[in-house]
Amino acid sequence: MDRQPTLETERLVIRPIAEEDREPLYAIASDPAVWEQHPIHDRWRREVFDAFFDEALACGGGFAVTDKESGAILGSTRFDKYDPDEGGVVEIGWTFLSPRCWGKGINPEMKRAMLAYAFENVALVEFRVGDTNYRSRNALEAIGAVRSDRYELEKYQGKRVVHLVYEIPRESFAEGPLA
Repeated sequence: MDRQPTLETERLVIRPIAEEDREPLYAIASDPAVWEQHPIHDRWRREVFDAFFDEALACGGGFAVTDKESGAILGSTRFDKYDPDEGGVVEIGWTFLSPRCWGKGINPEMKRAMLAYAFENVALVEFRVGDTNYRSRNALEAIGAVRSDRYELEKYQGKRVVHLVYEIPRESFAEGPLA
């Protein structure tokens, strides 16, 4: 599976992330409201954002999400962990969008394109989301993702961080709200 295709929707171009996207994405990410429910709540800080951005460049699946008409950067997302075994599984996540995009259908439009592409290659898409990130959890449930019984534990700044694992199987996507 090519984890960095260019995907287009009615309003968006989802393209591979590049170094020149760092400053426009930081302009969005520097707003603390973007991260207020996220377990890594301080990604608005320059050094924390730069490490996050460097990971997006290095992972081979990072994207810049742009407005198709104006070319303006709206946010970022990723195809992350990929396992081709047993029909294939890929993670979609690490998404952040400018607050001016919230409630405008940008996230579902972006996720619809990413899911449609992913399901050409895999049988299952996973999402990991912080247990207290209700904005993202609600957004996932609105696109048909179902919380699994799996979770992952990490530490950040000495505190426990719980990531819940949500899933959408190919069959559910074909019959779900984004079909």
